[in-house]
Amino acid sequence: WYGSIFGMAPPRIGIVGEFQPNFAPHSAIAPSVEHARGAYGSGLPVTLEWVTTDDAEHMTPQQLSGYAGWWIAPGSPYRSMNGALKVIRYAREQDIPLLGTCGGYQHVVLEYARNVLGFSDAAHAEYDPYASDLFISALSCSLAGQTMTVAVHENTTAARLYKQRTVAEKYYCNFGLNLDHLPALTAAGLMVSGTDQDGEPRILELPGRQFFVATLFVPQTSTTADAPHPLI
Repeated sequence: WYGSIFGMAPPRIGIVGEFQPNFAPHSAIAPSVEHARGAYGSGLPVTLEWVTTDDAEHMTPQQLSGYAGWWIAPGSPYRSMNGALKVIRYAREQDIPLLGTCGGYQHVVLEYARNVLGFSDAAHAEYDPYASDLFISALSCSLAGQTMTVAVHENTTAARLYKQRTVAEKYYCNFGLNLDHLPALTAAGLMVSGTDQDGEPRILELPGRQFFVATLFVPQTSTTADAPHPLI
């Protein structure tokens, strides 16, 4: 992801979410980007800016264009779902590099369902568990605190970056993609590039973009200076 915006100096990266300093998937983001930056050995300055979802909801296209990349952070429910979806749509349509992790993955699915598939009422069970058209539903078994194996699919951005077919990743989530809607999402162009041991999607990406990847896991929590996470 960082490599996609490496040519722009100095890049300003927007982190969308409500920052909680004691929440590991939030506090790990800045160090993970430093690890990625150090991997290039360039010393290129990077500015990370947290953008709350309610602020994002009111950003103009000109303000959105001031960022070279976006990270849709964990920590949903967000104060403004619409704010998160607005940034995701902008990045998707304008081909701005985007990484969504945990809640970010879930909202990438919602944005695609609403604005590509045309399901204007596509819903998330964390916000409304009784909605009629849930694209994001409660997992039958919570993944919070678990480390699990992910199979990386060939000929994908994820495979190009991981350079291995099986990886172990940490999770903090209780919600995931409603598999009833998976065929429609993939038929419309959203690609599954990583699955768990049961074949359920854990990495999604959009081909034909600089970088547009969403993970249900939180890669920022398993990176070090000596081993930066491949996706970051």
